Amino acid sequence: MLLGAPGAGKGTQADLLNRRLHACHLSTGEVFRAAAQLREPSPAIQDALAHMNRGELVPDAIACNIVSERADCLKCAGGFILDGFPRTLGQAVQLQNLMQDQELSLHAVINYTLPAETIIARLGGRRICEKCKAVYHMTDRPPKVEGRCGRCDGKLVHREDDQPEAIQVRLEAYNHSTKPVIDYYDKLKLIVEVDATGTAEDVFARTVLNLGALRHVEFAREMWVLGQE
Repeated sequence: MLLGAPGAGKGTQADLLNRRLHACHLSTGEVFRAAAQLREPSPAIQDALAHMNRGELVPDAIACNIVSERADCLKCAGGFILDGFPRTLGQAVQLQNLMQDQELSLHAVINYTLPAETIIARLGGRRICEKCKAVYHMTDRPPKVEGRCGRCDGKLVHREDDQPEAIQVRLEAYNHSTKPVIDYYDKLKLIVEVDATGTAEDVFARTVLNLGALRHVEFAREMWVLGQE
């Protein structure tokens, strides 16, 4: 599971881990946005998107229902990566109940840390491919062709929730609602702190290093092998 404030790079790290470990990547934010492309999105999805576009957290009931509908992803042979969920203590408790019902357990909860001023700069310059969801940054990680994705040639867009007004709301919502989630998993001794400053490759290297030090022997061995590649 990946935690961290908006702009900490969870999506980028989830993509890197997914490509190297072949684990199922479940991002609630992308699930909501994909559902919005349907000809007739449900009222619940429309409500979720309205919250997201204002920079607010999606209500627990909606987020948990989306994850429950995709419970099969949690049983992927290569494991799973949760990105953007849970974001509140209520969601964390409901997820724990769901995983117990499915006889599953977490290996680690990575908490990416980053100063607020860096977060604001990152989000303001971030652009997302509307096709494959690859992440770029206008100064730190620019595309080779302006406005186009280097992976699939899709159009790069500036998300509504990355606009200046929404960024501050997102940070306030995160600080208020997600700290109890970190405390919850810290008590379960699952939290792994990772410094999210620097390039995506730097952060990925720190992620692998920290995961390789876990006491879960089989998982740690896999991460150690990954770190040697």
